[in-house]
Amino acid sequence: MGSEILPGLPYPLGANFDGNGVNFALFSKNATRVQLCLFDHDGKHEHRIDLPRYTDEVWHGYIKGLKWGQRYAYRVYGPYDPEKGMRFNPHKLVLDPYAKKLTGPIIANNAQLGYNLNSDKTDLSFSRKNDADFMPKCIVVDDSYFDWGNSQKPKRAWNEEIIYETHVKGFTALNPDVDKAFRGTFKGLSAPKVIEYLKSLQISAVELLPIATFMTTGPLQQKGLTNYWGYDPILFMCPYAPYLSSGGVSELKWAIRLLHEAGIEVILDVVYNHTAEGNQLGPTLCYRGIDNAVYYRLNPENPRYYEDTTGCGASFNLGHPRVLQLVMDSLRYWSDTMQIDGFRFDLATTLARDDKNTFVRNSDFLSIVQQDPQLQRLKLIAEPWDLGQGGYQVGAFRPGWAEWNDKFRDATRRFWKGDYNQAADFAQRLTGSADVYNQKGRKPWESVNFITAHDGFGLADLVSYNNKHNEANGEDNRDGTDNNSSWNSGFEGETTNPDILKNRIDRAKAMMTSLLCAAGTPMIRSGDEILQSNKGNNNLYSQDNEISWIDWENISAAGKNMLDLVRFLTNFRRTHKVMEYHEFFTPSEIIWYKPDGQPMNSDDWKDYVRGISYLMQQDQTRLFFIFNAFDKPIKWHLPPLEEGRKWHLKLDTSDTNPVLKRNQIMAPAWSVLIFTGKDDL
Repeated sequence: MGSEILPGLPYPLGANFDGNGVNFALFSKNATRVQLCLFDHDGKHEHRIDLPRYTDEVWHGYIKGLKWGQRYAYRVYGPYDPEKGMRFNPHKLVLDPYAKKLTGPIIANNAQLGYNLNSDKTDLSFSRKNDADFMPKCIVVDDSYFDWGNSQKPKRAWNEEIIYETHVKGFTALNPDVDKAFRGTFKGLSAPKVIEYLKSLQISAVELLPIATFMTTGPLQQKGLTNYWGYDPILFMCPYAPYLSSGGVSELKWAIRLLHEAGIEVILDVVYNHTAEGNQLGPTLCYRGIDNAVYYRLNPENPRYYEDTTGCGASFNLGHPRVLQLVMDSLRYWSDTMQIDGFRFDLATTLARDDKNTFVRNSDFLSIVQQDPQLQRLKLIAEPWDLGQGGYQVGAFRPGWAEWNDKFRDATRRFWKGDYNQAADFAQRLTGSADVYNQKGRKPWESVNFITAHDGFGLADLVSYNNKHNEANGEDNRDGTDNNSSWNSGFEGETTNPDILKNRIDRAKAMMTSLLCAAGTPMIRSGDEILQSNKGNNNLYSQDNEISWIDWENISAAGKNMLDLVRFLTNFRRTHKVMEYHEFFTPSEIIWYKPDGQPMNSDDWKDYVRGISYLMQQDQTRLFFIFNAFDKPIKWHLPPLEEGRKWHLKLDTSDTNPVLKRNQIMAPAWSVLIFTGKDDL
């Protein structure tokens, strides 16, 4: 292990191997001293070296002869004055924000607290416990070469996207087609049978729940639970170690390469709005110990405390240029080095708040993303809300950004729950939410439509439970939303009643059909296509077990029926180009009809309508859709077609096979019917 340190360079930040040695560079505006801590292979012996130079608020040094694979971390010196926002504590080992690999996961331990836990002064006290034995170590990597073969980013057009939101572990943990050694890892995600399955669904992109290094906090550990979703990040460029079966970062690259070769894009769910360090009582793992007053938004009236628009303790401070640089460098790393195709930004409103904590459409973050030629070619998706004042910003992000559209979720759930007076809202969502997005040249694809996502009920539970059942989370069922717009069809939970089961599968299939036929970008929650139940738990963040994992070996008959439907619908969407929705429809291209065959007028929408239908006509294509949320069959009159054409029933989600006679049909209860107006479609 080398020890002679040269001045090195302040850029690039992080630990960078150049073939002859390693340059270390760490930003800290307020530190007074920074020690580089080098560790031997077992991580026990620590060798400390002061970084010799401080340039442009960056501490840096270069060690010749040091190689990739070297384990390291930092100790950062400076004032410990929490009431002024300063929380330096060199007794705490801190990780490199630019680390690309760790020796293992971060396990919470009280030694990581910067204060004495049992002190009357709480976080104002100062802990001298050395936590090195309880911290993973950063590892220097060499990213200079990987054989990407002939694979390239698929570069799918937005209007062709069908997104599949999934979890690296939960998707393959119980998959019999994946070698047991690789289940729950990136290698499992890219197993041949897994990719074949995704292709059978005609999925264009997998959206992975967070894969950057996160941790399980102490309270969850004490309950015997873990952070399953990964929304408590600590390092933004470092893949979560347990997802690497081989331990090597190249495993993730191989997974991306194989998915790309299959024409499937990879979108990452990224969390830049907060970190696992939490509020003033949280651990010192990285940013808090490097420069707390810079990396987090502090309460201007009392800097001991934090501004928090996320509900997670402290908002990350993208208003500072160096913090924003870290986020942008992270995005470019995933895009360039890892060949990622896009990002979904968790609680994106927080990222675009100004110094007054107000959402600003021209924020530094949104502006720099728009100006970056590399990022502008990627898929960018905002979760357009947070928990702060003015946090709900659906439709307010810049043109070119797609957004999770919860208006689609809520309208679809309520319509198929049988609520009255939902038809007008549901119709808006089916046709691309033009009331939200048809402005400034925005397109229908900028609405990411979903009925379910990782957070909340899955599709099977949406039709099986009136209330959440989150007892397994150890919070006395207080966690998770109570606003589910769900209906159990007459009985809470599992049942063998055939009438109830029939109602459940009918409504589930109707919702899935609504999703995959609507204008916009559809997103399917992993497991919904086989009606995977989570036993009524609508907040699975801590359930790294069979409650969350997809059970591929015990798919019910209803689940197999749903899977067949999804495959039919994705193929139908692909083969009917009019359903790619390049533009918002004009009034002549979408005509709404009442069951009696008469076009709807403005007064009709005010009635308590539970069934709607529309004709889609563009060029030579004619499609007719009936959405019947009545609890009984309704006679429906189809509009006339041009001479020589006749309607053909292509889908009845209820599987009752009604007969079309003289352009009339009995639309079954709780069903969607799709007709084509041409023999060869």
